Amino acid sequence: MYIFLTAVITSVLALVVLGILTLLVKYRRLAEFRKLPGPRPNLLFGNAWELPTHSEGMLKQVLKWANDYTLEGFYCLWLGPGHPYLLTFKPELAEVILNSSKHTTKSADYWFLIPWLGTGLLLSDGSKWRMRRKLITPTFHFRILNDFIKVFEEQAKILVSRLQGTVNQGVFNIMPYISLCTLDIICITSMNSSPNAQENSNSPYVNAVLRITGLIHKRHRSPWLWNDALYSWTPSGREHDKCLQIIHGFTNKVIDERIAERAAKKTHSQEQKQEDDAEESEFRKRKLLAFLDLLLDAYDNGEISREGIREEVDTFMFEGHDTTAAGITWALYYLGRNPAIQKRVQEEVDLFFEQRPDTLTVDDFKELRYLDCVIKEALRLFPSVPHFARTTSEDCYLDEYFVPKGSAVGVSPIALHRNPEVWPSPLQFDPDRFLPEKSPERHPFAFIPFSAGPRNCIGQRFALLEEKVVLSYLMRSFSVASKQTFDELLPCGELITRPKDGIFVTLVERNREA
Repeated sequence: MYIFLTAVITSVLALVVLGILTLLVKYRRLAEFRKLPGPRPNLLFGNAWELPTHSEGMLKQVLKWANDYTLEGFYCLWLGPGHPYLLTFKPELAEVILNSSKHTTKSADYWFLIPWLGTGLLLSDGSKWRMRRKLITPTFHFRILNDFIKVFEEQAKILVSRLQGTVNQGVFNIMPYISLCTLDIICITSMNSSPNAQENSNSPYVNAVLRITGLIHKRHRSPWLWNDALYSWTPSGREHDKCLQIIHGFTNKVIDERIAERAAKKTHSQEQKQEDDAEESEFRKRKLLAFLDLLLDAYDNGEISREGIREEVDTFMFEGHDTTAAGITWALYYLGRNPAIQKRVQEEVDLFFEQRPDTLTVDDFKELRYLDCVIKEALRLFPSVPHFARTTSEDCYLDEYFVPKGSAVGVSPIALHRNPEVWPSPLQFDPDRFLPEKSPERHPFAFIPFSAGPRNCIGQRFALLEEKVVLSYLMRSFSVASKQTFDELLPCGELITRPKDGIFVTLVERNREA
């Protein structure tokens, strides 16, 4: 009995000592954060009580703090008494985090995407991320992008056709039209299977994709919805699960059908197979080689699992739909607010179409130099993704400030792109900033709409090319005007930087063939 009591007392004392040591370590770690610049936190709630509950107010507050700490280039927020969060917006500090080969683990901000995307290229880390990155990088080779141009053009023409019904009909929200166009583009290029969103916006798949992003936005800013078990019992959680069933059902159906088609070919005799291979080789020269086809090649070679295919297709869908739609829409807004800039773009586009070859390539679109500047300037003011976040894998320094291992550090492109120390008159829309003669002097991490470093967006060439193709067709066909003021935009900085209620414009047809 004595031995038993001694063991129990010893165990209890060990747990108490361990608990005290853990608290001391945590206190010492948190003490480092109290030395960092940032708004003074409340003892119980940190800075959480200062954060507005509505998303447009949240972005406004984040930018205000960035303005308050311009010289430091970062600040520390407390999302409760024990949850510090650093946000950087200075090129040199962004480089410390994003250019590191060690700080590659995404922060907890991204967890709400896992039920949809799994741990694909966006959310994985370590050896899985490195393997997937190596596997998927060839997908965005310029030869494959040349094939994608055909899809961009086909869908841009459908968009123009649909928008012709709005000409001279007064003010309307153009963002839903753009969003459906980019959704069709990403479905075709990723799976070679389109829900025909532009012509059938009521399809269950289209509605599920559009709805789930809104649900994730809502959950992200609602701490009471963060617990998975509790969330599944809420109306939002149940709707989220229904959307996932539809989205994953569509993706899985396409993948299974494609796998079955490939398996059927293998049942033929060797002689027939050789004939089929010859036909398939010729067919592949003519057909679109979608992202899924390349993943299935890797699947046949044992380089990726069936579940991995779905993760990457869903990731491609997420990263290439809303983000690109936002980029196109913001560019249209600024063109609608700046007639002189719009006229210059239209002159460049008209000349391009008059001289274009029958089949366009990536190199051909390099001729649209000024349109490229317009797109980049719109992405400077409203980058599609308002912030990136990492968990530091080792101790590091932001200037002279010590940041412990395991810290959540965010990089805010929208604040960085408006830093007056880097961008004179930062709120002015001036595409000339991106003319070749002005760009070389700029820090390489001063403009990062697609992130930067080893975890930069793998599809940035795809996205920029898509935006350029769609905008060129729109500018060839219409003149756009917007009376919506900057204050009326109410931009929201959540997963995607978007105007709260859309972009409202009027269109006038230019009477030109697109």
